[in-house]
Order: sequence, then structure tokens, then C-alpha cells
Amino acid sequence: MSAMPHLAISNRLRSTPFTSRVQQHGVKAFTVYNHMLLPTEFESVEADYWHLCEHVQVWDVGVERQVDIKGPDAQRLVQWMTPRDISKVVVGRCVYTPLVDEHGYLINDPVALKLADDHWWLSVADSDVLLWAKGLATAGKLDVTVHEPDVWPLAVQGPKADDLMARVFGDEVKDIRFFRFRSMPFEGHSMNVARSGWSKQGGFEIYVDDASVGMKLYDALFSEGEDLNVRPGCPNLIERMESGLLSFGNDMTMRHTVLESGLDSFFDLDVDTDSLSISALRQQKAAGLDRRIRGLVLSAPAGAKPVAIDPINSFVLNKDGQPIGRLGTQAWSPRYRHQLVTVMMESEFFDGSESIEIQLLDGTSESALIMSIPFDFAAAGIT
Repeated sequence: MSAMPHLAISNRLRSTPFTSRVQQHGVKAFTVYNHMLLPTEFESVEADYWHLCEHVQVWDVGVERQVDIKGPDAQRLVQWMTPRDISKVVVGRCVYTPLVDEHGYLINDPVALKLADDHWWLSVADSDVLLWAKGLATAGKLDVTVHEPDVWPLAVQGPKADDLMARVFGDEVKDIRFFRFRSMPFEGHSMNVARSGWSKQGGFEIYVDDASVGMKLYDALFSEGEDLNVRPGCPNLIERMESGLLSFGNDMTMRHTVLESGLDSFFDLDVDTDSLSISALRQQKAAGLDRRIRGLVLSAPAGAKPVAIDPINSFVLNKDGQPIGRLGTQAWSPRYRHQLVTVMMESEFFDGSESIEIQLLDGTSESALIMSIPFDFAAAGIT
């Protein structure tokens, strides 16, 4: 197999205040996310996974850009962008908020933070939400300002995250409830701290809004966590697949509707809102879906090893050898000793009533079990 190509780093790719620290810690790989550098590997994906599940990590997730929406019409604009009813969201709350266009297709799936009745942050995944929000505000003649502030989140994730954060911010940080945030002081500067993060191992996200203070904070997290075995880390492919955390741009894209992407549990189409997508989504639900995201677990004998799958050129086949879905993300689970895959699959195969084959790039195939996401390993007899 030929070596993977290198990523050429230039001024087209923005760094974060913590990029130099990440490089000093020996980052092995980056990806591009919101035109910025996002670390993807330190020791190895599997070694990083086990450490995340057992200790605590500090992640540079400054790529999670904030779309700042402020003004008398701020809540109206956010509601236009999502089918989720945000009318009862209180200040200090974080809300997972799929953003959807007028035809029901995904634009992004950020966590929204309500800072005030007239002020929201959208902590976005990888797409240009800022431009879309500006366009809607201008076309709708809304009384808002929309911009990207200088905010670079740091995530502290893992089972020892509470202990580390208490050493840096004080014990009161432990009182922050899940998907809530509050302003916390560090070195005389206050910044928003949320109990959230892109893992199921527990932890916090710190919305750093001062680069010099942020560097002191980054170093303090490592100095205070030495005996907790703190390490640098990043969103981990294995952990998020096992946890059923979907990735916009990989598992679902702008070519998929929010219903096809399995995100309908986050909104109620029977509730009337000003969402641009509500009418289209009601029609889609009434008509039924042609496809929907599902998980696949590859059959694996004892001691099995990962199977090489090219997600760009690999398909799921029915028993007649016809393609019924394109693969999304894949990861070998060292905990369950099975390979996990996402797929946008045609509706008639939702129930997994027959054997499904994954066609590999070399012409061979592997059988797989269809499952809902998150994966129910116990139901499949996988322990």
C-alpha cells in the first residue's frame, strides 16, 4: 500500500492559538475542518481511544467556530434555521440544533448556546453557516448582527475530567449540569464553560475568548493534571462510533434530509414554529422515506482483524448483488472486536430482515448485521 499523502499547511488553513502546543505534544495527523487544522491522532487512534476512556484529555477544538447572532430578531433567525422548537430554551442552556434548509436538507448540526434573550452562539460543525445566516438575515431584513467572534473552544474529556477542571476552576465547576454553561473565572478573566463535548466519556468545553489567557489555561490543565495522566487528544473515531455520535460531512451531508439522517428525535413536527423547513419535513414524513441512516456491524470470528474498506467506493449490496447504500464512516472497535460502519440505506432494508453484503474495493464482500444507531451491542449478542 502506498504512503498516505501529506497535508500541505498554508495560510489558506487557519490555525488556533493552541496549534503550536499541539505540535509540541507530537500530533501525528490533522484534518481540515471549517478551513482550520483539527488534530486527529497523537499516539495512535486506538491508543488515544483507550486513554480517553480511562483518563483525561485536553482537545484543541478551536475549529468549532461560533456564529454569533445578536439583536432583537436573534431568536427569530435561529428558529428559521432549525425545525427544533427553541421558544422555551432558557439562558445558560446548550441545545443540539440541526440546521435545515427550506427543502428539509441538512446545513449543519451545531450545539446552540443561548447567552441572552437576544444573543445566541451556534457552535458549528464543518460548513459555512456564517454565510447562510448572513444571507437569511439580509433577505429577511432582520434586526440582527451576525459575525464570527474570536472564540476557540478547548474540550476536557474523559472520566477524570471533573477532577482536572475542579483543580483549575474550583469545585463549583462540578455543579454545571449536562448541556448547561456558566461563566467561570480564570486568571481574572471569565469565559463560558459548558458540560458538553463530542464524546460519551464525560467532560467540558471551555469557550476561550482571549488567546493569551487561553495559552495559560492550556498549560495549567497539563500542569494540574500530571498525576491524572492528562494527555493531548482529539475527537476519537472509535469512541464516537461506539457511542453512536454522527459526524456531519461523513455520516450525513447536505445531500441528506434531517429525517433521513435520523435526527427527528430532536424536534416535533406537530409543533408549529417559524422554521423554514417545517412544511417540507411534514410532507416528507407523510410520504415516507426512501432512505435512512443505519449502522452495520461486520460479522467477525474470534480474533478477527479490521477489514480494509474504502468508504468512497464501497457499497452495501442486497442478495441480488445490487447496491442499496453508500458507506459513511467505519471504525474497528477494539473493545467489541467488530467493525462498525454507517450507511445511508434504502428504506426496504431498514429492518435488517435479510443478509447484507458490503462490496469491497478489491471485489470481495463481507456480511454485516443492520442495526439502529446508537449500536445496541447487547441485542446483537456482542459483549
